[in-house]
Amino acid sequence: MALTGDDGATIFALSTAGLPSAIAIIRLSGALSGQALEALTGRTFAPRRASLALVRSPEDGEPVDRALVLWFPGPDTATGEDMAEFHVHGSRAVVAKLLDMLAAMPGLRAAEAGEFTRRAFLNGRMDLSETEGLADLLAAETESQRRHALAMAEGGLARHIAGWRERLLMAEARLEAVLNFSDEGDVEENDETFALDHVRDVHGEILAVLAVPPAERLRDGIRVALAGPPNAGKSTLFNALVAREAAIVSPTAGTTRDVIEAPVEMDGLAFLFSDTAGLRESGDAVEDEGVQRARRTSETADIVLWLGEPGAAPEGGDVVILHPRADEPGRETRPGAAALAISAETGRGMEELRALLLERARAMLPREDQLALNHRQRQALRESVAALEDAAAGDWILLVEAIRQARSVLDRLSGRGGVEDMLDALFARFCIGK
Repeated sequence: MALTGDDGATIFALSTAGLPSAIAIIRLSGALSGQALEALTGRTFAPRRASLALVRSPEDGEPVDRALVLWFPGPDTATGEDMAEFHVHGSRAVVAKLLDMLAAMPGLRAAEAGEFTRRAFLNGRMDLSETEGLADLLAAETESQRRHALAMAEGGLARHIAGWRERLLMAEARLEAVLNFSDEGDVEENDETFALDHVRDVHGEILAVLAVPPAERLRDGIRVALAGPPNAGKSTLFNALVAREAAIVSPTAGTTRDVIEAPVEMDGLAFLFSDTAGLRESGDAVEDEGVQRARRTSETADIVLWLGEPGAAPEGGDVVILHPRADEPGRETRPGAAALAISAETGRGMEELRALLLERARAMLPREDQLALNHRQRQALRESVAALEDAAAGDWILLVEAIRQARSVLDRLSGRGGVEDMLDALFARFCIGK
C-alpha cells in the first residue's frame, strides 16, 4: 500500500531484528499509544522514564512477559505523535503474543515499511533531506558512508536550505518594497543593493555545494576496471585485490568472457572492482561480446587499471598504467610509462597499488566536512541556480520572479510540495518499524 498521508491509525512494529534475541523492542506511534500501554499493563507511566511492568493479556489477564516500558507523549517525539515502547525478552513466542494483542485492539494496525519515519516527516520532525540521510545511514556499510549519511540525517543540508530560503525571502521582500512603495519613506535607499548582494551570495554558495563530488560514489563505491590484453594477469590481480578467488585464473587466453564484479572496502572506502575480458579480435561471437562489455565497463569506470603495453592504454579518464607479472623472468624492469611494477603472486607493489587507489578515490569523494548530495538534490539545486541566473540584473520584476522560483525549488528539495511519488519510493527503502 502506498501511503499518501496519516490515516489516523496508531501503528506498531517490531523494531529489532534477529529473533530470538536478548531483548526485542516493539514501538507504537499514534493517539492510542498511551491507551494501549495502559490496557496491557494496567497502569500509567511517567513520561520519558523507563519503568518495569508486567504485560498481561487484556482478555484474561494472563501474564505475557515482564517488560521495560517507556512512554513518550507527543508532539516532542521522534514521529511528532504519542509514542510507546515495550522492551521485552526476545523470544519468538513473546513477540508474537504481544503483536497479536496489539493487532486485536481497535484503532491499531501493523506499520508499513518506513511508516514511523514517514510520520516524522509529515509531522515536521524531519525534512526530506534529513530523511534521505537517515535512509543512507541505515544502508551504510563503510565508515565514509556512515559519516556523510549521519551529517545529512543530522540536518547538514536542511540548515543550508533554511539559510538560503531566509535570505532569498529577505531579498524578495526588499525588492517588492522598491517596486511597490518606492515613493514612500519606508523604503530604504540600499534596498536594491541589499537584495542583489543576498541573491549573489546564495547563488555562489549553492554553486560551491554543487561542486562537491556526488553521493553516488559514496554509496555505490569507486568503480575500478582492470583492463588489458588476454593473459596480462588481470584475473590474478583481481583476486588479490578482492582477497578471494572470485575470477578463474588460467593460462588459456580468453578465459574471462564476461565482466566479474566484487565490492571491497579499503580503509573505510567502498570500491567496486571489475575484471574484464582480454581486449583482442578473436572471431568468437561470445568472446567478442565479452570484449565489448569490457570496453563499456572501462569507459564508465572511475579508475582504469591498465595491464597492457603503455602505448595501448586507453585515453582520457583516470588511467593507471601497471607493469604486471613483475616476478617473471625478463619482466623485472618497470617501463617508464608505468606507474607501478606489481606481482599479485609475490605481493610486490600491491601495498603501493592500494595506497594509490585510496589516494585517487579520496580525490573523487566528498571530504568529511562537505555535504554529499544525491542526484535528486543536485538536480533541484541546479534548477534553483538556473532560476537566479536567468533573471536580468537590472529588471527587478524578473528578479523577484526568479527568487520566487528559486525558493519554490528549495521548498521541493526540503519536501514541502510536489514530491509524493518520490516519497513512496523513498520510504519503501526503510525496514518495518523505522
